[in-house]
Parts: sequence; C-alpha cells; structure tokens
Amino acid sequence: MPELAADSMLRDAATVVGKDLRLEWRSRVTLSQILPFALLVLILFAFALDPDRRILEEATPGLFWLAVLFSMLLAIQRAYAVETADGVIDALRLSDLDPAGIFLGKAAGIGLHLLVLEVALFAGVTVLYGATPRGYLLLVATMLLATAGLAAAGSLYGVLAAGLRVRDTLLPILMLPVVAPVLIAGTEAFSAAYAESSGDGWKWCGLLAAFSVLYLAIGIFAFEPLLEES
Repeated sequence: MPELAADSMLRDAATVVGKDLRLEWRSRVTLSQILPFALLVLILFAFALDPDRRILEEATPGLFWLAVLFSMLLAIQRAYAVETADGVIDALRLSDLDPAGIFLGKAAGIGLHLLVLEVALFAGVTVLYGATPRGYLLLVATMLLATAGLAAAGSLYGVLAAGLRVRDTLLPILMLPVVAPVLIAGTEAFSAAYAESSGDGWKWCGLLAAFSVLYLAIGIFAFEPLLEES
C-alpha cells in the first residue's frame, strides 16, 4: 500500500509539472520577462561595484544568489497567479489529485525554472564579473540542492499567499526568513567553489541537503490544509 501511494503521488506530481511546463512553453514568461530581469540585476550590481574589479569578483557568490532570490519571487508569483486568476486552484482542490503530488509537481516546475535562470546567471557572472570557479562539482551540487530547497519553500509559501489579497507584497515577507539559511549556505558553498580549496564547501552542501529535505517533508504534509484554505 505505501508503494501504491508513492506511485500515485509521483504520477500526480508528473501531471502537475507537465501542466506548468506546457503553460510556460506557450507563454514563455521565464524567457521573455524573468530571465531579462535577472540579467539586468547582474548588470546593475556590476555598475554599483565597478571599477573595483577585485571586489566584484569576491562578491560574485553573494550577488549570484541575490539575483536568484529576486528572480525566484517573480517565478513563484507567476506560478500561482495563473492558478488563482483562472480558478485552476479550485479545480486542483476538488480533483482526485494527491495534495502531496500537487506540491511536488509545483515545486518541480518552479525548480526547473530556477535551474534555467541559474545557468543563465552563472554565464552572466562569468562574462560580466570575470569570475571562474575552481570546483565545478561543488558548484553543480550547490545549485541542485539550493534549488530543491528554494523550490520547496516557494511552493509551500506560494499556496499560503495565494488566498490572500496582498499576496504580491506579503510573499517576500513570508519567504525571506525561511529561505535565508538556504541562501547563506549557497553563498558560502559558492565561495568555496570559487576559492582555491573547495573542501569547506561540502559542509555547506550538507546543510543545504538537510534544509531541502526538511522543506520537502514539511510541504508534503502541510500542503493539503494550506490548499484547502487558499
């Protein structure tokens, strides 16, 4: 029975993420709006810290994750604005889909969008800031683990704010304290990946993994009551 429940949850998650990806393919909001915004943030950072190139390179990890944070807030608002505007969230609530599966599907969709943005932002900091990492494996692991934690927290708080009239302004206030540990750990791990020795970065990766698992577990169990209240 637990295996059947897990299979059903994963199938429902695949259904939800497939729906979100089809919507994105038709609208291309990530490519046409969020991605240019993220790159513009990097350019503004470069102007703010120029002409001191050394400081710009040293600040690359923090600036990268700040740009990811700003882009993530837009991606989450977009993901749930579509649901609430067209009444899709009511259909999801009344459907036979497993709420945990809906949560995992929404988190996977947000996570895929974030990964696309992070790849583009990495190329941006490499070109604009002249920063070259030395630990590529640590860098990739950090991206994947941090994205999982950010997407899980974003999906959870996105549905929490979806039923509120002031969700556009309330979402950042709700999310920032929760995602701060992920951003701090991601910044420290990136700093190690860009440094001569990346050994200390794996400790921060372990912390990222712990937060990602924690946020995913909370989302699986808490998404249903939050969905009912949205």
